[in-house]
Amino acid sequence: MASSFSASWLRGDPRALEFLPDRFRHRAARAEAVAAAASRPLAPAIHDVLVARNARLAPSPARERNLELLARSGTTAVVTGQQVGLFLGPLFTVYKAASAIVAARALAEETGRPCVPVFWLQTEDHDLPEIDHCFIPRSAGGLLRVSLEQPDAATSRVPVAHRHLGPGVTAALAALRAELGDGPHASEHLALLERAYRPGATLADAFAEVLSALFADEGLVFLDPRDPRLAPLAAPLHRRAIEEAAAIAGKLAQRGQALSEAGFSEQVHIRPGAPLGFFSPDGIEGARYRIDPASTPGTWSLVGHPQGASVTTAELLSWLEREPLRFTTSALLRPILQDSWLPTAAYVGGPGEIAYFAQLAPLHAHAGLPMPLIVPRARFRIVDDRARRLLDTLGLSPDDVAAPRDELLARLAARDTGGGFESPEAIEARLLGDFASELARLGERMAAIDPTFSRAISRTDKTVRRGISRLTARYGRAITQRDQVRVERVDRLRAYLAPDGAPQERIHGLPYYASRLGSRAFTRLVLEACVPFSGDLKELKP
Repeated sequence: MASSFSASWLRGDPRALEFLPDRFRHRAARAEAVAAAASRPLAPAIHDVLVARNARLAPSPARERNLELLARSGTTAVVTGQQVGLFLGPLFTVYKAASAIVAARALAEETGRPCVPVFWLQTEDHDLPEIDHCFIPRSAGGLLRVSLEQPDAATSRVPVAHRHLGPGVTAALAALRAELGDGPHASEHLALLERAYRPGATLADAFAEVLSALFADEGLVFLDPRDPRLAPLAAPLHRRAIEEAAAIAGKLAQRGQALSEAGFSEQVHIRPGAPLGFFSPDGIEGARYRIDPASTPGTWSLVGHPQGASVTTAELLSWLEREPLRFTTSALLRPILQDSWLPTAAYVGGPGEIAYFAQLAPLHAHAGLPMPLIVPRARFRIVDDRARRLLDTLGLSPDDVAAPRDELLARLAARDTGGGFESPEAIEARLLGDFASELARLGERMAAIDPTFSRAISRTDKTVRRGISRLTARYGRAITQRDQVRVERVDRLRAYLAPDGAPQERIHGLPYYASRLGSRAFTRLVLEACVPFSGDLKELKP
């Protein structure tokens, strides 16, 4: 089974460092990355687009200063980004933005060069089911899923930049208010969401409005790659990706093979000859399809097209000249576009993005771009007063809650009965241990008499192990259900700290915490807890 690249990389595993050096940990390497980025000034045309895009947001003197800095030679950027999820999506969106801000400050202090945090609004994707909802922990336990409820979400292939909010957002806001309305800061936070997420607005504009308000004092700058004025500036990269597709895919395939041989899997599968881009044949607001080489030379398949359509290289290049906004990047091509437009000293990413960058060195080299520092985003687990009370009542630590639910309940049941019940794991180990030793002794005695007896031993071993496993599982369920109050408390605690067994930051949305603590107060809490250039999990205790 392939190892997690990001986890191995954060541990300093030499196998992972062969593909992605941990330069973010070393001050000298950070200085080198800043110097390399400072030698690539922001093009005036891109700066003009940034100024115009950010002017649509609520005024922020800090953002205006950062935009002025970006116009100056020698200024660098720390970039992060995320898909534009409903109500900002999972908490890690806020953690990413805060991490970029703190890393930019640290690099500026270390090097004496200006460094600006930039948030890349990922609006080119079409994965609406990934971003059309938000989860809120309920005080009674479990999660509330708040969704736009768009019937075409699963089939839509339109870039999310062109998705406008409809009546569904009003119902989603009402559901939030019904669940969170009694929070001490609910009125303030829900009013912010209602101003931004209104029928007729785009998902991207609403997302940017809220996130920019949270980080107005820090001057976070926003870039939307679907801005029509940027499309001609992306065209040279798309042209090169098409014309040099075979060479690029070959280098990436070699990289993928090397990763596999080292025990890791590719985060993004490389298709032979694929140009790493998407094309919208029906117009800039139409469905987008991945471009793959067809069997006929000079022809490309539009993967997923309902009529199985194809397009020639000449047609693609003609459209690229006339209407470059029909072209969008893939997960691997986007960082190259980012680093060709911006003086990127560092990119702040989560585990999946770290794994992308393990594949990307050959692509950066092919494009003649230096690889930026890859900095892991901050990781937090919020242990608020409700969670603390439950932890104290149950006698657990936050780390205990990461265990599977049934295992945690069985452990509590065995502990709280004063030793009257063993844990299911202990019983299974004892039963299997006695059985295995006796079975092994029998096998040794019979080996000389009947060599085929080993097959019967093997069959019996498997049968008995399955039976004991089923028996102890039933035993575990029986003892865990003895105390329904404890079961309900565990479920509430897991909803707060490990929803559905996943990290809290990957499931919970901001509204629950902002309604209880205040939008800006929560943002300050995260910023103050961020440690630059650290990927360690930390606890936030409001």
